[in-house]
Amino acid sequence: MLSLFIIAGIAISVAIGYKTGHNTGFFAIVFAYLIGCFGLGMSTKEVINGWPISTMFVIFSVSLFYNFALVNGTLEKTARSLLYACRRFPGLLPFALYFASAVIAALGAGFFTVLAFMAPVTLLICKEAKMDKLTGAVAVNCGALSGANFMTSGSGIIFRGLMDEAGLAEQSFSYSIVIFAASVVFSLLLIAAFRYIPKSNRSIGKGMSFEKPEPFTSQQKVNLYLMIIMIIVVLLFPILHIILPDVSWITFINSKLDVGLVAVIFSVIALFFRLAPQKEVIAKVPWNTIIMICGVGMLINVAIKAGTLDMMAAWAGSSLPAWIVPIAFSLIGAVMSFFSSTLGVVCPALFPLVPGLADAAGISPLVLFTCIVVGAQSSAISPFSSGGSLILGSCSTEEERNEMFPWLLFLAVPASVGAATLFNLILSFIL
Repeated sequence: MLSLFIIAGIAISVAIGYKTGHNTGFFAIVFAYLIGCFGLGMSTKEVINGWPISTMFVIFSVSLFYNFALVNGTLEKTARSLLYACRRFPGLLPFALYFASAVIAALGAGFFTVLAFMAPVTLLICKEAKMDKLTGAVAVNCGALSGANFMTSGSGIIFRGLMDEAGLAEQSFSYSIVIFAASVVFSLLLIAAFRYIPKSNRSIGKGMSFEKPEPFTSQQKVNLYLMIIMIIVVLLFPILHIILPDVSWITFINSKLDVGLVAVIFSVIALFFRLAPQKEVIAKVPWNTIIMICGVGMLINVAIKAGTLDMMAAWAGSSLPAWIVPIAFSLIGAVMSFFSSTLGVVCPALFPLVPGLADAAGISPLVLFTCIVVGAQSSAISPFSSGGSLILGSCSTEEERNEMFPWLLFLAVPASVGAATLFNLILSFIL
């Protein structure tokens, strides 16, 4: 019964927030307090500790650093340069954005880093290229997700670790290859649908002169160099750690690297170089997005404490016919990822259930693992999840955020989840 109240609380928070225009995070905090303290018996400190500090810090610090480039025009000029580079094949721009994001993520940059860098540039490119912003957002989100699923990248390593812990160490690497391949195929199909179905995308690049942008100013060059150096710093030691896993000093430095903390260091450097006024940079931090994602995170933490997420997974495993189980886990993963992290919540909660459930239902564990990942990542573009929140945070104005929010919530998420369900249904018969 308590789990039903939590699910209702989440739905009501979203509904009231959308209807009134007030920040959904505030309503989620109220429900977290009432349900957690008076329904679940949690202490007030436990409820407050549900505020996802790490998520808040990453969004704040990364957006702070890239706001320098936004304020002084570096991002806009970078976008124009990328657009000019794609002048010979403007119609394939969404796929170019996808592959650029996927390659950087596969090299080890991680989902947050790639999306934080690519989303602002992409939204600016969409304006110039007469491309639907939602198509661009889907392209870079899918690229960052599927690239990170590469076997030696962040998500791929976590998937392998969870499968090892579940007793499938011998198969984990081969399974991770299939998961990566499936996520790439699904991403390309989804981007193709967003690219070719909407009428608004049929004139991408038409009527544009694709003029060569003006050279970067000295200030913009410094900002661009800082952005490149930051990406190298974040990439270098994870890659070295993969190549040289037994070198202790590389392992030590890699364990101490955090994209949020590195971003703060580079923000301080940008301040000393006077790349943009501090007041303008701080003012552009997406505070509304931070409150929303963290407020909902508090309510999700209450749901985890109440066992709501475990209950959903257990119910699917015990009450459904075997052939429906992969689709059910795909949808459960999508629902969970709608509000939370695929890596931090969904996979750690569902992966341990797979071996026993696969044996009982006579299903290959590979099918369930793949369906969970593809399903969960299909809703990562939700404005309440990591991907969508970073995309909203990359919008240059509050008006653009207000415009993008319903597009993500009522168009991108249903289309992506529906496509993932169909994809996983077909996949379950192939694997």
